[in-house]
Amino acid sequence: MAPRAFWTGNLRLSLVTIPVRLYPATSTERRIELHQIHEPSGKRIRYQKVAPGVGPVENEQITKGFEYEKGKYVLLDQKEIDELKLESKQTIELVRFVDSSAIDPRYFEKPYYLLPDGDAAEEGYVIMQKALQQADKIGVGQLILRGQGNIVALKPCGRGLLLEILRHANEVKSADSFFEEVPQVKVDKEALDLAVELIERKSGAFEPEKFKDEYTEAVWELINAKLEHRAPAIVTAEPGTAKVINIMDALKKSVKQQGKAAPPSKAQQSKKGAAASSRSGSAKKTVRATPKRKSA
Repeated sequence: MAPRAFWTGNLRLSLVTIPVRLYPATSTERRIELHQIHEPSGKRIRYQKVAPGVGPVENEQITKGFEYEKGKYVLLDQKEIDELKLESKQTIELVRFVDSSAIDPRYFEKPYYLLPDGDAAEEGYVIMQKALQQADKIGVGQLILRGQGNIVALKPCGRGLLLEILRHANEVKSADSFFEEVPQVKVDKEALDLAVELIERKSGAFEPEKFKDEYTEAVWELINAKLEHRAPAIVTAEPGTAKVINIMDALKKSVKQQGKAAPPSKAQQSKKGAAASSRSGSAKKTVRATPKRKSA
């Protein structure tokens, strides 16, 4: 059974409108949900909505409000908000296309899968997917989702389309104020070369399935051990056991542990090729400068 769509609406580019459905592209199954418990009784802590001087209130008595002065609010009923006639509530309007590498990674917030909604939408959807893929572009537009106006990015993903919610400009902090504290350090060339070599040797494809969430696994083991009334089978390092060693020694040992060197990078290949060409050119000049021996 197909999952239920998170949102349905239209994808629009100029006069082209494509009915679409939106699905979350991520899952929260990995998370372990821990509740607050009253230890003496073993009962779970519950939270009540309380108004000062009134006491506990029911959900149907609650509305939304904006505080324009301390303690004074403009009240907004959810029905009034829902009745706002904004076209972007049901439409993803693509207004610009940018290079696939043009968006700073800090702006990406949450991914969704975008699918065609109905047979009539399939052709337009596939054309849009292939056009973005061929042009190597990302579509940028706007969408209202869960009561928030969002910037969105649309890009090819396999045979379909991935919609990414983007952060607004004022939600991304400038790095300058943080990185200005990074000191100017004169880097040892040998250490830098070793670091580059170590990176080259450990380079490869991104394979997220090979990374284990050791913390979550350890918490699950602790929970199961308590249920089974046994000691948890968790091996942990004693805190403070890490040794501070010289960076050069650490790099040399790290490179040595990686075994044989990986194939040279493109940059290294270019340098070798240039050096070989230079040597070859010098050799040719030497040969031409050598006089031929006369026949006897």
